[in-house]
Amino acid sequence: MARRTRVLFLIPRLRAGGAEQVMKLVAQGLSREKYEIHLGLVMARGKGGDSLPAWVSVHALGARRARTASLALMRLVWQIRPNVILSGAPEISFMVLLLRPFFPARTRILVRQNGTVSTALKMGGVPRYTRLLYRWLYRRADRVICQSRAMAEDLQRALQIEPEKLAVLANPVDVEGIRAADKNLPGVWDGPGPHLLAVGRLAHEKGFDLLIEAFAQVRARYPDADLAIVGDGREAPALKEQSRKMGLEHAIRFTGQLDRPYAFLAGATLFVLSSRYEGMPNALLEAAAAGLPLVATPASGGVVDLLRGRPGARLAAEASAPALSAALLAALDTLRSGERFSHAFFATAQDQISHAAQSEDQPTPVASIQASMSEGNPSRAYSS
Repeated sequence: MARRTRVLFLIPRLRAGGAEQVMKLVAQGLSREKYEIHLGLVMARGKGGDSLPAWVSVHALGARRARTASLALMRLVWQIRPNVILSGAPEISFMVLLLRPFFPARTRILVRQNGTVSTALKMGGVPRYTRLLYRWLYRRADRVICQSRAMAEDLQRALQIEPEKLAVLANPVDVEGIRAADKNLPGVWDGPGPHLLAVGRLAHEKGFDLLIEAFAQVRARYPDADLAIVGDGREAPALKEQSRKMGLEHAIRFTGQLDRPYAFLAGATLFVLSSRYEGMPNALLEAAAAGLPLVATPASGGVVDLLRGRPGARLAAEASAPALSAALLAALDTLRSGERFSHAFFATAQDQISHAAQSEDQPTPVASIQASMSEGNPSRAYSS
């Protein structure tokens, strides 16, 4: 039997965040016959991993922050001696690339970029030296994986990254799990609706404050409308207080963090993405897989390219409460009760994935990452 390629995935911890779910799905999708799979949880003390296959080895490094995990990571890398390291968060990617000279020779390093760099640098409240870290360290990577062509173009423009280092790979989505949940899970919505669903980390960039303000206008026209916000984060107290001050505390449900919020997809009238800026959020793709109508801010070039002019999808003019309320009302005024859409962009991607299960010459998110692990070019290399 040929020696398996040893792969080390690195994420902060196992939680419901989009980046973590992507890495879990990729780890689950890689062939156990071809790959020996390790998952490093940089900022977790317990391993968890109950939802992972038994053949995925989980390592908890227990660091308080990514930058304090360097010694523990070095020990893990020399213990495992991976052929490939794939990092799923910028702060971990910075550390991995900084430590690269001290890793075993010929270790390939892939980093996954999960947001639009130029916008994050401008609006994210990050230190001024972050741009220099991106530009200096990302050039040490063998591949930088972007979720959309717009993200790759932004990365090349903002940081002057060589196009041959960039790969455009779509996020994997658990389509079967989402559609099975749609059929089998009990409903979680009460009343006639319409029922609005939003999912994400409760942070400024996700724009839930804009959504709450916009939802007040929706309630003025649809008095029975309600909104579920699935997620947790540092903005939770402020958002709940905003809801209370606007008299919406009985119409807005904050569910907290849910590993799989699929039950909320089943009875939702539409899914709303209210972000000020984004990469390509998995929550949006999961809602599309369930066939939900979609309303979104123009949070990134990738989101705009994906949704513009599509049936069942509506883009707000800008990331503001008035623009979002206008888009929501326009969508609700035209939707039929329980209406669902095939979302051709998603169906096409899934058809390619299904075909690739029978043929190795069609790229998929998992197959493309496999190609990036080899010495050759990735199957979807970016070129300007």
